[in-house]
Amino acid sequence: MADREKPLSKIVEDMERLGVIGSPSSTTEIVIDVLGTAASRKLVGELALFHYPQDDREHYALGQITEIQLRNIWHEDPTMRSLVRRHGRVDAVSARQDTHLGRMGISAVFAEGAGGGYEPSILGTVPSTGTSVYIVNDEVLEGILDRHRPQLFYLGQVYGSEPKMPLWFKHFDRGVNGAGEAYHLGLFGKTGAGKSVLAKMMVLAYARHREMALLVLDPQGEFAQDMRREASKAEEFRVPVGEVLRRLGREVQVIGVQQLVLDRWELFEEILAESVFFRDLTVPHGENRITACSVLAGDLEKKKKVKLRDVYSRESFDIAWQLLKDEQFQSKFYRSAPSRDRFNAAIEGADTDHFYGIWRSVGDLFREDRRGARKIESVLGGLLALDRRKRPVVVVDLSRQQAGKMSWNDEIQSLVIKRLLDGLTVAAERSFQERKSLNALVVIDEAHRLAPREVSAGGEAGRRVGKVLRDAARTTRKYGLGWMFISQTLASLDSEIVQQLRILFVGFGLGLGYEYDALRRLVGSKGTALDLYQSFRDPHSSFDTEHRQYSFMTTGPVSPLSSAGSPLFFNAFNSVDDFLRENCLDEGEGQRQDSPGDE
Repeated sequence: MADREKPLSKIVEDMERLGVIGSPSSTTEIVIDVLGTAASRKLVGELALFHYPQDDREHYALGQITEIQLRNIWHEDPTMRSLVRRHGRVDAVSARQDTHLGRMGISAVFAEGAGGGYEPSILGTVPSTGTSVYIVNDEVLEGILDRHRPQLFYLGQVYGSEPKMPLWFKHFDRGVNGAGEAYHLGLFGKTGAGKSVLAKMMVLAYARHREMALLVLDPQGEFAQDMRREASKAEEFRVPVGEVLRRLGREVQVIGVQQLVLDRWELFEEILAESVFFRDLTVPHGENRITACSVLAGDLEKKKKVKLRDVYSRESFDIAWQLLKDEQFQSKFYRSAPSRDRFNAAIEGADTDHFYGIWRSVGDLFREDRRGARKIESVLGGLLALDRRKRPVVVVDLSRQQAGKMSWNDEIQSLVIKRLLDGLTVAAERSFQERKSLNALVVIDEAHRLAPREVSAGGEAGRRVGKVLRDAARTTRKYGLGWMFISQTLASLDSEIVQQLRILFVGFGLGLGYEYDALRRLVGSKGTALDLYQSFRDPHSSFDTEHRQYSFMTTGPVSPLSSAGSPLFFNAFNSVDDFLRENCLDEGEGQRQDSPGDE
């Protein structure tokens, strides 16, 4: 821990000096003449600092070294090159005349405040050549950011170095720990890049704010497993999300498909159309099947007064079966007599038990007397209620394994997700009309499947989900509703959503081809930042799991060190104990320190 009584200038003087400011330098990139004593150590990725006077105040500029360049002007001479070719080296100039130049992108500048402490500033001038540049350590970061210590959160260490990378994850309302508005976040990386583990760490970062609601839409069931404490023994790094959330005093709700009650006749029509019910009755997938489902659902609801919660029953099925036999009913989706004859033949020769089984698998999704069953409106209402002192963390497990014998596939999953998204959007608009911030974050795993760049990809239900997500990304930020999109790919995610992302985390795997082009357009190609990203190693190329490095690049207002807009680079913790300890998450609820004004 830093000595709070020790002046920052004294702390800086005791730091390791790596070089001095060289030429040419600018307010966006500093050239460093590396000292001989530092030339042989690893410098790329290191967080560096220099201090300088500006407007009669001491300023401290920080940034990461993105490139080291070796120059030896004698070796560039053609005559000398011929000697090197014959002898391998020339003792008078080889090594002795080498110069190492570092490139440092400025990510943040702090100025001494009038009332003590430090406040953000800008690099409004370039310090003189010869100004010392130091390697940053934890002590100097703690000295600069001492005032913001309760807000800081750590996901890992500075890329390839030892200091912890200070980040902050603020809730979306006003107050000491509030950002005042919602953000959209993107987390990208190949399979094995560590993005799932990082996403769980980020969920815990936001979960510290009790006034913030969290909803995780989990198509694969990965988050739900951690919440239920069902981690596989084969997992090498498991974040105990459920345990930590309960330790923080947060109510955790894990709702699987078998507990989620659908509550719209329109959903029943669409899910019945996606099932094999009408296919087995010789009605192919298309306009005829959609019309048949719509007419059947309408007659059951309005003419036969069947309750949606009872549609699963044998009695409701028998009513529907009789409607299907009615010629006037058949004429609404089959106009030609041969088509109706074929349909009637299928009806007469059908095994009703078989078709009731299909009907039941659809109807069970709307059944209310299931164990622990909750309507979608009830789930969203409890999640988004603003009058609760401690708002819940809800994970909706939409994996196929949770469906059991219920009718379930990717299209039905998309329909259920769309219903959840529609409910969120309506709640957000209502909250906005009441001049209140919803203060909620929705985490969506496998986002590229739900909102692909190619609009024609997937089925009709999937395309409608993509449209809802595009509209939400454009409009819900002002309502206090933010979204976190987790995806294996950046190039395949809807471009409108990508453009709305304010905070970005990018792991290994996007350094080539279309992925790199998409990343370059999003982040920009200024300086050598993307060159440093391309140097990320595949975590699975390590000799053993203990030494794997999960490297990430981040941009946006996610760190007090990113005020200048430059990307930051860090290695995520590869030890659960380190992560929990550095963020005080291994302590009980009583140990947690809330900032004033948060309650």
